[in-house]
Amino acid sequence: MAETITADRAAGQWIPASAGMTDANIAGGCARLTLVSDNPVELNAAQQDVLARLRRPAGEHPTFDAGLGGRLREELESALADVAEGIDPSRPLFVNKHTLTGVFGCEASFLHDERQGFAWDPPKARGSVAHKAIELGINWRSSPKPPSPPDLVDSALESLTAAEKSLGIWLHQCPAAERADLRSLAISRVAAFFESWPPLKSQWYPVTESGSRIELCDGRIQLAGKCDLTLGRSDGRRAGKVIVDLKSGRRYPHLHRDDLRFYALLETVKLGTPPRALATYYLESAHIDVEDVTEALLEVARTRTIDGARRYAQLHGHLGPPPDPIKRPGPPCNWCELLDNCTEGQQHLAQHRDT
Repeated sequence: MAETITADRAAGQWIPASAGMTDANIAGGCARLTLVSDNPVELNAAQQDVLARLRRPAGEHPTFDAGLGGRLREELESALADVAEGIDPSRPLFVNKHTLTGVFGCEASFLHDERQGFAWDPPKARGSVAHKAIELGINWRSSPKPPSPPDLVDSALESLTAAEKSLGIWLHQCPAAERADLRSLAISRVAAFFESWPPLKSQWYPVTESGSRIELCDGRIQLAGKCDLTLGRSDGRRAGKVIVDLKSGRRYPHLHRDDLRFYALLETVKLGTPPRALATYYLESAHIDVEDVTEALLEVARTRTIDGARRYAQLHGHLGPPPDPIKRPGPPCNWCELLDNCTEGQQHLAQHRDT
């Protein structure tokens, strides 16, 4: 029979439930992170796996050079100086993970979506609603246990609807059927999180929806990102934070790894100390991918960000006449609005149907 693991205060080692308690030293740099301080909590296999994959003894947390963040900023600004010259300071070039995914994917589809503009619908809104509900559940303090996922989602919908933002306006106006569809999608995602993650206590320093913005070249180029969840914090030059990205749907390790590396770059330039690790968690499969942060990883992210920002500027005519966008067929061709008139996309789908 598999050994049951509980989480409680201990002396830095895993202890079977039958022995009483165990340590969960997962993300702290300057403090030990204890999952539960009073009563042990029995964890299921998925929750145990999260702890096992994220846990590191404090002595194994890496220490980075004090000048790393400043050096990365200088390299970004130096490589993008000529791009910045063509940018109006009142209309900075804004780059986030979606920008980078777009220019390294099918540029034709990416630019088409940009021209169409963003419009909310239940699949697009489910992430924002679910993240808000998870945030409420993590921070709930008025009762021993947080409300059920449906109640958390209802509270999130109420809060987001009241906010004077585009999502709130859409929620206020959307038909009852779309709101019910959104509620169902969000409840599924929230339930999956609380079923597969151990309870996150305050000693872990859990933060949801934490944003970073880096202004380069006198603010003409801006890099921005928002993390679903972070755990832990740095201790001077010693890394202790884990950045977590929550995903629904299929697993695309290479694409999702690049997103997190971009977040790690922003964190390093912003604070000077990188995060310790990056984790992508797939809610539907309860699968977690974890990658340790190194200087080499940050250099890869720096180069990708420079190349992506430069290409984005080219496509928008900041470096001369814009080039024709490159078509890169792939799985997104299945739902691309350009498919009817895209020979490359049609051929790609036909080839994959034949195989």
